[in-house]
Amino acid sequence: MPGDTDLERLLAGIGPLLHPRRYVFVVDPPSDVEPLATIREDEGLSAIVTADDAAAHGLAGAFPCAGITLRVHSALDAVGFLAVITRALADAGIGTNPVAGFHHDHLFVPWERRDDAMEVLRALTRR
Repeated sequence: MPGDTDLERLLAGIGPLLHPRRYVFVVDPPSDVEPLATIREDEGLSAIVTADDAAAHGLAGAFPCAGITLRVHSALDAVGFLAVITRALADAGIGTNPVAGFHHDHLFVPWERRDDAMEVLRALTRR
């Protein structure tokens, strides 16, 4: 089932869900670490893992962050959805690393700014 492409409906239905675990980005995790997301780069396999898993395996994690799932079912070819969201977060001084899944978009924001990011996302829904 394809996702929605209508920008106004997408923004109205963002439905942000803040995950309770802290995540970090690592390179080439061992096979017994289950990453939340990965991408193959020339330099190696980049992965998003829980901070606890990284620490338990002695992995040097970067960018301690919170994961936020946007529960609206956005189409992979939706135009401008993440641009509006990342702009609103940037205007609030919050950096974000977005990751697209088949059904949902996921944002990784600095751990200490997670509550601020949720407020920005809720404000977008109300606009």
